[in-house]
Amino acid sequence: MVSRSVIVTGGLGGIGLACAHAFAQEGARILLVDSRPDDGTACRALIEAGAGDAIALATDITDEAAVAASVEHVMDRFDALDVVVNVAGAMIYKPVAELAAADWRRLLDINFVGAALYIGHALRRMQPGGCVVNVASVHARRTTPLVAPYAAAKAALVSLTRSAAIEGRPLGIRVNAVLPGAIDTPMLRESPAIKSGAEVLDEDDIGQPEDVAATVAFLASAAARFITGEDVVADAGRMGRL
Repeated sequence: MVSRSVIVTGGLGGIGLACAHAFAQEGARILLVDSRPDDGTACRALIEAGAGDAIALATDITDEAAVAASVEHVMDRFDALDVVVNVAGAMIYKPVAELAAADWRRLLDINFVGAALYIGHALRRMQPGGCVVNVASVHARRTTPLVAPYAAAKAALVSLTRSAAIEGRPLGIRVNAVLPGAIDTPMLRESPAIKSGAEVLDEDDIGQPEDVAATVAFLASAAARFITGEDVVADAGRMGRL
């Protein structure tokens, strides 16, 4: 059986790399897409974890040509595209009253447009049985001050997940989203509210990247063949208590 071919954006970061490792354990061939280059460490670790192949490309996911080139690289090397996991994201902390157009464009480009471009390629290039998993955020549903562009972009990504699932269904392609809560990554620790102590998280409410990766791996598996167009919250139930 030929192993699946997987693209993971934000692949050198906490959640992205954890997702890549989850797929490596099934022998997948993996392309890590990230804004920075890999020094070889990440790809070697994936091969050691069981990946059939692992490569990394420094790619600007807001650049349409660069995204297309990364997909062509996968098709040339792996001869197929089976799974896309959109993880790449960025956040800034500013009140709405101080946000400039450049702030909105940058955050929307990174958190939404890049994923949208990969989804478009997936719908054009995948065979029946392919799937896309978008890593959004609980901010798509309930949010906090100072992160409006991020929350808006993630809400848009959830909406796009539903639209793409509708269009993907006759093609045999599933599209779902995961909405992580507080995950132990630099993005969480850099929050001004966390740093200042204005927001205090119970340690039981803080997940690990591997917790999100397990949900992504399930949604991309045959066990989830009847699930599409859904947004699954992974936050230890914290949002249900807010």
